Amino acid sequence: MTNVTGDRRNGRHSEVGRDGRVGGDGQVGGDAGSVRRQVVDIIASRTLYDESYLLPDSHFEAELGIDSVIFESILASVKEQFSLAAPLPSGLVTVGDLVRAVERACQAPAADVPGPAHTAAPGGPLLETVVTTTMRHTQYQRSQLALGADFESELGIDSVVLASIVADAARELGLPPDLAGTVTATSLDELVEALRPYHEDTRRVDQSLTRPGSGRGASPVPDERATDGRAADGRAVDDPGSAWDGRSMKDFVEERDGDLFAKTRSFGRYLRRREAERLYWYGMPLHSRCSNRAVIFDELEGREREFLMFASNNYLGLANHPKVIEAVCDATRRYGATHTGSRFIGGTNMLHKELERRLAAFKQRPACIVYPGGYAANIGAISALVKSYDTVVVDKLNHMSIVDGARLSGATRRIYQHNDMADLERILKRCDEDPGGKLIVADGVFSMHGDICDLPEIVRLAKEHGARVMIDDAHSTGVLGRRGSGTAEHFGLKGEVDLELGTMSKTLAGMGGFVVGDEEVVEYLRFYSNSYVFAANIPAGVAAGLIASIDVIESEPERITKLWHNIRLLRSQLADAGFDLENTRSAILPLVVGDERKAMELGRAVRARGLYCQTVVFPGVPLGDARLRVSVTSEHTPEDLETAAGIFVEAAREVGVLPSAG
Repeated sequence: MTNVTGDRRNGRHSEVGRDGRVGGDGQVGGDAGSVRRQVVDIIASRTLYDESYLLPDSHFEAELGIDSVIFESILASVKEQFSLAAPLPSGLVTVGDLVRAVERACQAPAADVPGPAHTAAPGGPLLETVVTTTMRHTQYQRSQLALGADFESELGIDSVVLASIVADAARELGLPPDLAGTVTATSLDELVEALRPYHEDTRRVDQSLTRPGSGRGASPVPDERATDGRAADGRAVDDPGSAWDGRSMKDFVEERDGDLFAKTRSFGRYLRRREAERLYWYGMPLHSRCSNRAVIFDELEGREREFLMFASNNYLGLANHPKVIEAVCDATRRYGATHTGSRFIGGTNMLHKELERRLAAFKQRPACIVYPGGYAANIGAISALVKSYDTVVVDKLNHMSIVDGARLSGATRRIYQHNDMADLERILKRCDEDPGGKLIVADGVFSMHGDICDLPEIVRLAKEHGARVMIDDAHSTGVLGRRGSGTAEHFGLKGEVDLELGTMSKTLAGMGGFVVGDEEVVEYLRFYSNSYVFAANIPAGVAAGLIASIDVIESEPERITKLWHNIRLLRSQLADAGFDLENTRSAILPLVVGDERKAMELGRAVRARGLYCQTVVFPGVPLGDARLRVSVTSEHTPEDLETAAGIFVEAAREVGVLPSAG
């Protein structure tokens, strides 16, 4: 089914307003067409439906799957958009019902119906397609999309979302399918201009096909990534013996087909080739404890191998601590393997309460809420606190759980350049006139880069502009600060950060996530975080192990001292060898390569020498930013670190990341 807007079927296209925004129907004022357009825009922004599906008789629940929660969000936006003081009537079950109700409400004397201003020139099908596609992928309404607005800092559109927008627009306009990986732009008007040459070429081809003898029935030009696994030059791109297959995982994100599983077959061929080349080595199972060394079963060779382990987040070695293991076993024997309900319904154990108390005390905050996982904590906390009328301001390199939490909230999302406080200040100034609240979210330690957020400046700017701050201490807990309590302690800012979030599968050697903050905020999260309310929590045995881990951190501070000794030693050795370590200030040492192929070859060469660390490519990092990610722990010995440095240097010289010794 071709995705076209309802207005395009009627031969009308949106127009560009004097303020640079895109309006609808070419109408001014509060007439029926303008009301219908604005209501449909709101529904589309809240549901991500293409407007062609939002027909007057479309049933909210039965056909569109709009539940009561989303429907209330739609009603709230409609009332705000049209400045309606009185509530809308109940029993609105279709799009047409809602439009008619708003039209009647707007006829009341007190109603002041907004209508976008327009120029006389229509935007055309290219602009209309780009705008409606952007609405579908961002939840923005048409009136919120200024054509010159910066994608990242003003609209919160990152490279992944932009690729989806380009892929959808290209498909609807009949443009080449590989544009999603090649077309870049920083605003809607730039994107329209970037697509215009392809659009004009397509129109010329279409016109030529309508002339006699033009071969109207000819087959389309084949995609160079045909489904038989061969490129345009005939080589088998999935054959390990053929030339290098230059695709990355990004090439499969927006692959379209009537069969939902077609993309899985295409990616499967790509994955098998990468594995045959020993370049993808993800998910190999451990056959031992994960300490400074680990036994891993090499599924490609069918045998066990022992490696020096530099891919573990077990920063303080607590996963193997006897007291932690004993606590897990004792509590499991007493309380069973798990519980059988959510925290609200039969799933709260006394150990959950004690764990929350201990985490709050460790973080020196009044209260704590524990989630099933760190990902769940970010999604649950952000989406509970931030709504469609609010703004989330995020660092460009934040963890994907923060990105997904911001998207799920439906809020305006703005992205500041990584650790660029001038850019953050510029964005906050632009938000000062916005009616909703503002939440700044940043990683304490950035998981693929190892550097630390500029928390003092974030806190200062937040106070100046009335924003709240949440810091994700996933890789900071147990690492930063004298006591290991995280980023706020590291900077001497305890109590200055509104919310501190953490995961318990890293330093704390368990599972789960948590948020600490003021008691009234934490209690609100208990009732409004869906990932807490509607999910079972961590088993009692895991909670007991986490409590024991906190005990060890507090009673054995020398573990943190040993960790930092190891970090400084290996960092110095790698920097002296000539590796690009960016601005790492944590237990994460990135060996930046850039080129994806060379990074994978470096990872293969390192593993061949008996060391295991993470090879990070898209989507872990953007294309062109591939790297190895080295994690240091307190369990590494001086001999381990010396051996590791030698392995990295030898492997890097072998593949050309570092110059040869000669």
